[in-house]
Amino acid sequence: MAGKVVLHYFNGRGKMESIRWLLTVAEVEFDEVYLSTREQYEKLLSDGDLMFQQVPMVEIDGMKLVQTKAILNYIAEKYNLHGKDLKDRVMINMYSEGVIDLMEMIMILPFSADPKPKLDNIQSKAKERYLPVFEKALSGPIYLVGGKLSCADVQLLECTLMLEEKFPGILADFPNVKSFQGRMTRIPAISRFLQPGSKRKSQPDETYTKTIMEVFKIKIPFP
Repeated sequence: MAGKVVLHYFNGRGKMESIRWLLTVAEVEFDEVYLSTREQYEKLLSDGDLMFQQVPMVEIDGMKLVQTKAILNYIAEKYNLHGKDLKDRVMINMYSEGVIDLMEMIMILPFSADPKPKLDNIQSKAKERYLPVFEKALSGPIYLVGGKLSCADVQLLECTLMLEEKFPGILADFPNVKSFQGRMTRIPAISRFLQPGSKRKSQPDETYTKTIMEVFKIKIPFP
């Protein structure tokens, strides 16, 4: 029998946070091993655990998986969060990748020398490119695809909460998305995840940023 799922990443959100969210919704318990030193990272490399020398890395079902989208797809398939057929899955993947594009813009903010222009760009793109898509998709359905909860719904919720942390009131012009957010937060597993003391991570702080820069030997903030 496979042991408990183990996540290898920093003690912060980053690309692992969507994996934490999806495992939580699937009601899968997991442990975490936090990277805090260069030596830990080099040990993973020397053991051959990181196919592309990158984290996140997830131990699950006797495998050591890397690449965030591959991990998310595996979890979604395993726990029936990836649609009923091929057409559902491609729609779910399109929505998911759009959400990921937006979240990744937010993820790099702590490493930016001047985050203000990036914040303005994120807000503009969120309101003009991304949120209108989801507002239209949720004009009638409860969920994005096939009337059933999927990984895309989970990622959209995560993303809207991240946006509201940076831009309070950003969903004011997107009532369908806001209603969707309210429905999602009432799902018991999600409601628990949003409570203090859960495995959900806080917004990145200086310790998180400094640790990543030291482990990966990043010398200066991104431009």
